[in-house]
Amino acid sequence: MAFIITDSCVSCGTCAGACPVGAIAEGDGKYVIDADSCVSCGTCAGACPVGAIEEA
Repeated sequence: MAFIITDSCVSCGTCAGACPVGAIAEGDGKYVIDADSCVSCGTCAGACPVGAIEEA
């Protein structure tokens, strides 16, 4: 199951740097996860300082 970034995102970019497959990019107002590239490892969720990443 892929992860999603909620509206709690503060656009710090920590998740993008933590993603081992490069599935996270800066979007309009928050970062977004490409569900097709996401390998559901959860690394991004653990790295997010505000807990804005959840399982979809």
